[in-house]
Amino acid sequence: MLRPPMGSKKASATKLTDLVPPAAAAPNAPVEGTPLPSGDVDVEHLTHLYRQMHTIRRVEEECARAYAQGKIGGFLHLYIGQESVGVGALAALRPDDYAVTTYRDHGIAMAKGMPPREVMAELFGKVTGCSKGLGGSMHLFDAKHGMLGGYGIVGGHIPLAVGTAFASKYRDDGRVTLCFFGEGAVSIGGFHEGMSLAALWKLPVVFICENNQYAMGTPLERTMSIDDVSQKALAYGMARDRFFARDVLEVEQRVREAVDRARKTSEPTLVEIRTYRFRGHSMSDPGKYRTPEEIEAQKKLDPLMRAREQLKLLGKSDEELAKLDADIEEEVMDAVRYADESPEPGPEILEPTTYAGPFAR
Repeated sequence: MLRPPMGSKKASATKLTDLVPPAAAAPNAPVEGTPLPSGDVDVEHLTHLYRQMHTIRRVEEECARAYAQGKIGGFLHLYIGQESVGVGALAALRPDDYAVTTYRDHGIAMAKGMPPREVMAELFGKVTGCSKGLGGSMHLFDAKHGMLGGYGIVGGHIPLAVGTAFASKYRDDGRVTLCFFGEGAVSIGGFHEGMSLAALWKLPVVFICENNQYAMGTPLERTMSIDDVSQKALAYGMARDRFFARDVLEVEQRVREAVDRARKTSEPTLVEIRTYRFRGHSMSDPGKYRTPEEIEAQKKLDPLMRAREQLKLLGKSDEELAKLDADIEEEVMDAVRYADESPEPGPEILEPTTYAGPFAR
């Protein structure tokens, strides 16, 4: 449950050991002990969320392959392992709501509605990409779907999300903004500036800390004096929540509480969602600061596989799931071919994008 702002009493810190599921200490295969979601479950809705997560996973895997082949340049930050956060959180929004995120933005963009073709073409630097091939991996943007950008400056986008929420309140349009960032951003000044103004002006924004437990290659305990990021909300009289992203439906349900609060009362919330990335910080990071045993233990808790097993328990046959996986594979490989065959941007778009704002589509 969302915790309301606390008063003068000192908050008791939640220990990391209190949050680690038993399976993390003694991992089991995902098929073992996978519980059914609580309450009434719309099987088709869970199927839709599973499809989104699996599509993101396969797109990211193909991105890694294309990067190794030299088809994608620059930085490439993959979302593999964290899919349940973006998919679950964005499922709680209306189509006209906004999302603002960091440079690890591919999954957020697709969950917000951007087609894999546009994502892959942008990563390949092609003119058919969402930003005409000029933005690349860290700068996916799709105004028509309310995806207001990935940003490369750590924590620098948080005040921008607050500004978006201020505009929504000023216009009284009923929209909510979700702002995603990693735990490494909570020590940046922009994080505190954004939190302070959102609480002061009562803005319809939900701050989502995707705590994947490593700021680049630095573990959380070496960068923060406490391991509970959500406690940062207490300084601003802001509601907070904290949980593991083990179940995409739980992510949706708990983020929906914060979204409803923002929409109905125009009050912000800080939500810390513990997650885990299976790859390094970026493709240039070999991830030597983690043991293979740690990574394998986390893979046993993969929310994507958990959703698949839940669908089986809810009556989806192996044949139905195989058909779904085949459809996803076809869509992803179509996106790769589309990006491969699309033209590169020409000099004709340099002037309008450099001097007159975004190129008119």
